[in-house]
Amino acid sequence: MNTEYRKSLPGTELDYFDTRAAVDAIQPGAYAKLPYTSRILAEQLVRRCAPVDLNDALTQLIERKRDLDFPWYPARVVCHDILGQTALVDLAGLRDAIAEKGGDPSQVNPVVPTQLIVDHSLAVEHPGFEEGAFEKNRAVEERRNEDRFHFINWTKTAFDNVDVIPPGNGIMHQINLEKMSPVVQVRDGVAFPDTCVGTDSHTPMVDALGVISVGVGGLEAENVMLGNPSMMRLPDIVGVEMTGKLHPGITGTDLVLALTEFLRKERVVGAYLEFFGEGADSLSVGDRATIANMTPEYGATAGMFFIDDQTIDYLRLTGREDDQVALVEKFAKETGLWADSLKEVEYERVLSFDLASVGRNLAGPSNPHSLLPVSELSSRGIAKEWKQEEGLMPDGAVIIAAITSCTNTSNPRNIIGAGLLARNANRLGLMRKPWVKSSLAPGSKTVKMYLEESGLLPELQQQGFDVVAFACTTCNGMSGALDPKIQKEVIERDLYSTAVLSGNRNFDGRIHPYAKQAFLASPPLVVAYAIAGTIRFDIEKDVLGHDQDGNPIMLKDIWPSDEEIDAIVKSAVKPEQFRKTYIPMFEKKDDGVRAASPLYDWRPQSTYIRRPPYWEGTMAEARALKGMRPLAVLPDNITTDHLSPSNAILLDSAAGAYLDKMGLPEEDFNSYATHRGDHLTAQRATLANPKLFNEMVKDEDGNVIQGSLARVEPEGEVKRMWEAIETYMARKQPLIIIAGADYGQGSSRDWAAKGVALAGVEAIVAEGFERIHRTNLIGMGVMPLQFEEGTTRNTLNIDGTETFDVEGTPAPRAKLTLIMHRANGDVERIPVLCRLDTAEEVSVYCAGGILQKFANEFMEEAG
Repeated sequence: MNTEYRKSLPGTELDYFDTRAAVDAIQPGAYAKLPYTSRILAEQLVRRCAPVDLNDALTQLIERKRDLDFPWYPARVVCHDILGQTALVDLAGLRDAIAEKGGDPSQVNPVVPTQLIVDHSLAVEHPGFEEGAFEKNRAVEERRNEDRFHFINWTKTAFDNVDVIPPGNGIMHQINLEKMSPVVQVRDGVAFPDTCVGTDSHTPMVDALGVISVGVGGLEAENVMLGNPSMMRLPDIVGVEMTGKLHPGITGTDLVLALTEFLRKERVVGAYLEFFGEGADSLSVGDRATIANMTPEYGATAGMFFIDDQTIDYLRLTGREDDQVALVEKFAKETGLWADSLKEVEYERVLSFDLASVGRNLAGPSNPHSLLPVSELSSRGIAKEWKQEEGLMPDGAVIIAAITSCTNTSNPRNIIGAGLLARNANRLGLMRKPWVKSSLAPGSKTVKMYLEESGLLPELQQQGFDVVAFACTTCNGMSGALDPKIQKEVIERDLYSTAVLSGNRNFDGRIHPYAKQAFLASPPLVVAYAIAGTIRFDIEKDVLGHDQDGNPIMLKDIWPSDEEIDAIVKSAVKPEQFRKTYIPMFEKKDDGVRAASPLYDWRPQSTYIRRPPYWEGTMAEARALKGMRPLAVLPDNITTDHLSPSNAILLDSAAGAYLDKMGLPEEDFNSYATHRGDHLTAQRATLANPKLFNEMVKDEDGNVIQGSLARVEPEGEVKRMWEAIETYMARKQPLIIIAGADYGQGSSRDWAAKGVALAGVEAIVAEGFERIHRTNLIGMGVMPLQFEEGTTRNTLNIDGTETFDVEGTPAPRAKLTLIMHRANGDVERIPVLCRLDTAEEVSVYCAGGILQKFANEFMEEAG
């Protein structure tokens, strides 16, 4: 630890590192101009860098240079159970590999404090109108996931520095916001800013507290867990000035959906955003958290707010200790992290967004950044006149209506608003339509407490929105099965059936296999659409029903006022609810019990947990990047849901056929996500999304056929994707994927990289990459290459019959050559950019991946 700038923090017995002095020593007055993000990055450099390296690293921040790497040392790693479990499976496999090389496996542990929250395993098999739904869903979760939970319980005693929050307690992001982040950390008598990485792209939610919190893939998280810094170059830091104020009746969800479309259009992909201005100042932390949660939807890496009075009020509201709240305020004001200390910040780019421009919104279909103002439902052809056809449901039927996800359940105004709308609807005799599967799955137990305190939980229950779980459900594709009668009618009538949810993701095929499209909405609108029963409905103008006197009832008649919402939030949301929830949850119960063995006893028949294969066969060999055939040629906006879906496994899928062969009953197939600890199941999810368009597969008229399909070359035979992969694996055929822009957007899903790597894909060539997925590819030893501006798969007329080589030496952002051999013998040389952006990424790639690199280094140090 660098001691030159260590000083006493006034009014405390703690020390801190005077970053202002260190920065101004290089360039007087520079600290006042630094963005908030740069100040926090600078602090950890001053605290952690050796003096010989400090000036060069700080100069990168001061002069806004991007030519050198510098280290970032996150204070914590937070994980949900899917990627967190997968990361720990990798570490357990790493222990095996170390033991086989003669090393001590018990020495393989997370170095950085790691918190794992089991929140991604529950499916809504029992909806919110069914009595005992919560208990029934938890029982199903325990039964289906016994293998996984057995492994997770082993990790609690086998690994040092790992804390596990068991299932049934809430969502990682909401718990992180309400409890886990102290905003200011204290270790060894030193106070410093809390920072973290998390194995979910929505980890930036806690940026709302002024905490740099970044979503990473499981592989990058493993690297940080093992004590390695995350090497980075100065990111683009964009200021977003928020002006004006929201109109009455407009929710934080309406704001964030409009903001998401705006920021996507402004191309902020990969940037760190800093929200400021009087509009930002007026937003509660609940609204700020809704904005920060959607960071991956607008493509940024972080969505920062400054520490101010709203932050302090929120820390008190959520039951933080008085001493900790006082420390946050004192530290922020002393170190220039308080909002008032950031008036002179200079940004290279500033955007402006007027809160008064926001109306009542949906997002969709298919993309979170596809803004759909409810006033435009008719003009866009979504809301139109319909008549009840023969059968139970209308065209456009809402088959799922879910108040789900940390995005909105972390915001009391949104939840109270939904409860009040339900109450008003109940009073007028309006009810949810019988075909709507409704649910309420908050991210925290505190939500149920304040709904009970306000008397609004019974109102939501009457509309079918009882609490079904404290977990990540519908938003993550864990919607559960439909009523068989509903499913049968959807299939037989080929209905345009939809989902409306208050989550952050609505990608094709994600929410439910039988929901053809999905729309994001505020919690009150979710209740309103459950009453309407169809998306073919102008929610602002059409009649929801009639009162006892036959008078028409419109949305405006049941929409609650801001004043009533605010009054109930003030009276019903209390600090003691958060203390009652979190003090027992985080009580240290160190009874000294250790695992019987540092090596996990793998269960050979498990379809959930299996020893990973990354040190075996071709996975341990260097990639030649020669003679690669295209596995797929893909369009723009390929998401990680296309590359490795997370939703329910169906019997007619490759993974379903495998699980059936392994003797698992179909009702317990569970989701793709839950099987990611077993590579034999998970790799069968590779490119398994039925909404995929592989441009190599066309009909007789030349139209691309939708589905998980591939064309095996040189035969030209079309097969199911997994069958094609098996064919190529048997031939030991190296593969490549060619793609368009924004490749790999969406969830920070390491299996989107692991799956293609196990299939034999050695390189991805695209017009652009989302940051997390690009890093995951490198972590699996897959080379990301980027076409030069103006060059695309279409300008090159790539049809999939070609083979490809890569020429040149990998180096940070080096110019390499993609050599394309056409079937007719022609050869073309195509300049491409090596998207190994840092020296550390080159090192990881050349080792074959993160785990291989660590194993090699561990044994070198031990030897």
